Amino acid sequence: MTPYEALIANTAKARDGLLTAPVIQRALVGDVTPELYVAYLTQAYHHVRHTVPLMMAVGSRLGTGYDWLRKEIVHYTEEEIGHEVWILNDIEAAGGDREQVAASEPSIETEAMVAYAYDIAHRRNPVGFFGMVFVLEGTSIALALNAAQAIQSSLRLPDRAFSYLRSHGKLDQEHVHHLAGIVNRMDSPTDARSITRCAEAMFWLYGNIFRSLDAVPA
Repeated sequence: MTPYEALIANTAKARDGLLTAPVIQRALVGDVTPELYVAYLTQAYHHVRHTVPLMMAVGSRLGTGYDWLRKEIVHYTEEEIGHEVWILNDIEAAGGDREQVAASEPSIETEAMVAYAYDIAHRRNPVGFFGMVFVLEGTSIALALNAAQAIQSSLRLPDRAFSYLRSHGKLDQEHVHHLAGIVNRMDSPTDARSITRCAEAMFWLYGNIFRSLDAVPA
């Protein structure tokens, strides 16, 4: 079993806990209102806008012997720049107020997930951050590629309201293969444990964001 396969196996229970969130199950069958879709995009905006700063923080704290990983982070950062703007564009196309969303505060659940990520980057083993990458990109594929069509058909929204879900879903398919190569290259048991622990926490924290959306009218 490769380190990446071990990561998948060791976090399977936590992953199932996320994917059973009621909102995700509704999205997969298109049982989504415009308000719920905009609410989801709003929270996505609030955590996606931290992706680049988080990666820069991780890169700045990597020690000697991790130059190869720092180069990988540069590659990720270049591809992630501006994705929060995609989300604001989608919100506007879906009938939401992009300026209001940009000026709003995240939910407590979203704030908790972002705060945990910064704690990993600044106080713990920064390599653990790849546990968050594992969770968000894997979930993005499961949700974006499987749910986007169902949501669009149900809401009858234009293609331009789904640039984040569709583009990010396809991009994350490439990233997952890339991430597997990164994880498999790490030979430190400490790093492997840090990534697994972060992934378990992120499955729970990200699941809480989706569960917080249950309050949006069905």
